[in-house]
Amino acid sequence: MEASLGTVIIYARDMRKSADFYARHFGFITTGEVSEGLIELNAPRAGAGILIHQAAKSVKLGQAGVKLSFHVPDVEAFVAEAAKRGLKFGAIHRANGYAFANCKDPDKNSVSVSSRAHRL
Repeated sequence: MEASLGTVIIYARDMRKSADFYARHFGFITTGEVSEGLIELNAPRAGAGILIHQAAKSVKLGQAGVKLSFHVPDVEAFVAEAAKRGLKFGAIHRANGYAFANCKDPDKNSVSVSSRAHRL
């Protein structure tokens, strides 16, 4: 039986701040409204959506074994544009014909942009 990834659920202290982060910096589409305890974000084109869920006080954020990686054709250009919007990435790394860079979301979850899917 096959399955495809349709949604990533992110636990957040401030749901609206996290939703704004993914909408502003990665182009996800959202109304920002909380419905059924979640804020829904849809991918700008194809790809998995994101649901922002309120984190319980007991949840330790930023230490999960999950990292969101967004496919971009030009890491350098994306990082430069993100900096104009206030998002700072770490160093751009190069490996095996592609580039990637890392940052953190408002809850210290790991996020990266990578050109791996676009390498020739």
